[in-house]
Amino acid sequence: MRGKHRDFVRIEGAALLVLAAAMIIPFILALFYMEKSSVIGFGTVIGFCILAGVLIRITIKPSPEKFKSRDGFFVVSLTWLVCSLVGAAPFMISGSIPDLADAVFESCSGFSTTGASILTDIESMPKSILFWRSFTHWLGGMGIIVFVMAILPALGISGQMVAYAETPGPIKDKVTARFSDTAKGLYRMYIGLTAAEVILLKLGGMNWYDAFVHTFGTVGTGGFSTYNSSIAHFTSPYIQIVIIVFMVLAGMNFNLYYVGIIQKHGLKTIFRDDETKFYLSAMGIATLAIFIYNNVMDGFRDAGHTLLSAAFQVASITTTTGYATDDFDLWPTFSKMVIFAMFFFGGCSGSTGGGIKCVRMLVCMKLLRRSFSLKVHPNRVVPLSLNGKDLPSDVIIKITNFAFTYVAVLFAGTLLLSVDNMDFISTLSAAASCLGNIGPGFNLVGPTMNYASLTDFSKYVCSFLMIAGRLELFTVFTLFSRHYWNSNRV
Repeated sequence: MRGKHRDFVRIEGAALLVLAAAMIIPFILALFYMEKSSVIGFGTVIGFCILAGVLIRITIKPSPEKFKSRDGFFVVSLTWLVCSLVGAAPFMISGSIPDLADAVFESCSGFSTTGASILTDIESMPKSILFWRSFTHWLGGMGIIVFVMAILPALGISGQMVAYAETPGPIKDKVTARFSDTAKGLYRMYIGLTAAEVILLKLGGMNWYDAFVHTFGTVGTGGFSTYNSSIAHFTSPYIQIVIIVFMVLAGMNFNLYYVGIIQKHGLKTIFRDDETKFYLSAMGIATLAIFIYNNVMDGFRDAGHTLLSAAFQVASITTTTGYATDDFDLWPTFSKMVIFAMFFFGGCSGSTGGGIKCVRMLVCMKLLRRSFSLKVHPNRVVPLSLNGKDLPSDVIIKITNFAFTYVAVLFAGTLLLSVDNMDFISTLSAAASCLGNIGPGFNLVGPTMNYASLTDFSKYVCSFLMIAGRLELFTVFTLFSRHYWNSNRV
């Protein structure tokens, strides 16, 4: 094996070892709950991952060649594919999800933090399987690659180009000089946020198992639950409020947390950020609009419940978490349209949320406002700025290209899913939900339904959309370009 191909394989070997370590916890749970089939499933996959990872580590030495940006695209896409396939193996081997298409769908949904499911009776599943299913959210939330990147220097590999290909958002700033230090710092913040929510949920009456599982789904903005009725299973307003708060926090830029808290620049660093203000404002306006309209339609019978329900669903959809406390499919058409509009906002750049990202939406709105201004004053110079700094033209072009590509992929995905002959709203919302890593859609894929009725073809299409959306489209679609395979290009 020559050149950088050695490093590609070594990174996949590191990812396999990370997966093996991650599966130890559900393996122990399977032993504790005496789930024999799950013990076999996790034990087999752990053994394979350790054997393959160690053999790769021993037999394949690092390459002296430096990574290029094109190498990062390939490595990131390959790693997410490998992790999704390996993550599906315990489902199949244990017999919990024996069908390949179903197992791959559930695994892709977990690692991409989408939360869409094909399971029709979640509560009958083994606890260790449900734990692993939600733990994939936590792994995929901050990014498998970001975690691997923290250990790449120990493997003799630079993680910079890998980070550029994986990190969500149009503007990727380092918060420390070395990317491995950045990754470690971000994970410290991630673990701290996780620990805080687990404790608060436990104080609210959840058992430790449910507290961990639902925390994984919250801070990873995934949305898998251990109950058929999702968060609606818990009637406690306290639990719902805690989850709302942490969904909102998980949808914010973790780089800002690091700068504001770890580097002690103060919380003002977070809340003075233009994207953060736009993100919070959008959710506030959507919540208020739904609250007022639903209250009017309901005759003002229970304003407190209506407000909590509106706030929860808006936070869940905007941050692309996908938890539910209410069947918004039964809401008035206006409220459903507001929810559907939030499908396209997503979290902030550098967050665990999916979607287009609020910074892109903000820039597109600034572009629209500038176009109106230039219609009236064609000779006027109107620069686009963010946080007091003018945006470079190349960043603006990338954002508009992404928005166009997102719409094009959404249309293509809807077209491919239409072969299942579902109604138009179900088909469109399924494509939008999977591409935006949201989870629930409307009608046949609504918050009280699932994706089990889809054909195997459509499940694979949705799986692809989930991974492509998580990797922000270009990382995956660049591999289909003939220019990518021209070795003379970087």
